[in-house]
Amino acid sequence: MSIYAIGDPHLSFDERLDKPMDIFGDAWDNHAERLKENWIREIKEDDTVILAGDISWGLTKDEAYADFEWLHQLPGMKVIIKGNHDLWWTGITRLNMLYDDMFFLQNTYYPAEGTAICGSRGWICPGYDGFTPQDEKIYRRELLRLEASLKMARDSGIEDIIGVLHYPPTNDKLQKSGFTELFEKYGVRNVVYGHLHGKDAYRNGLNANLNGVRYQLVSLDYIDACPVLLKG
Repeated sequence: MSIYAIGDPHLSFDERLDKPMDIFGDAWDNHAERLKENWIREIKEDDTVILAGDISWGLTKDEAYADFEWLHQLPGMKVIIKGNHDLWWTGITRLNMLYDDMFFLQNTYYPAEGTAICGSRGWICPGYDGFTPQDEKIYRRELLRLEASLKMARDSGIEDIIGVLHYPPTNDKLQKSGFTELFEKYGVRNVVYGHLHGKDAYRNGLNANLNGVRYQLVSLDYIDACPVLLKG
């Protein structure tokens, strides 16, 4: 009964989708097949796997359905956060009626073995070049969503919390943000996120302990398509 995490599977099994990921480098060669192999080797049916966004290239639930089915066939409970490319993500109640082994997390938390999984999509943080008033609006909304998730977990009496974002929790200068402040406020000790791809982008991500919180980048190419053990 362990908890793992991986971000950015970028699946596209629907025949209407033409999104080959290998154009982005060798790390994406046969990435879905490698993910499946690693997943089956590491994950058991009673484990939980956090998917930190960018699940499917489908624009609608209909186009993403083949990717949902592919995930459904893999062992474990899947807890899914929305990514910036998950344009199919609408109607959270209906999404959570699709499968009993997939939980689409929004404005709430998921309890797993005495641990609360809390999070939101996140957004680019103040301090990035070109940060606009519209970015500020979305950023503030995502802070509200994250705090709603964290507060609900704390109010339930759960003390151990794993935080999840799709976007990095800081800007590219690795300065503190509203996201890092919330994780500290609610006593989170471990945070995972995705979104960053390629060696140049990896340098813009926080992979360190900051004020007692451990931050880990878990995008698929960064962790070589192998889910990372967070608790076990």
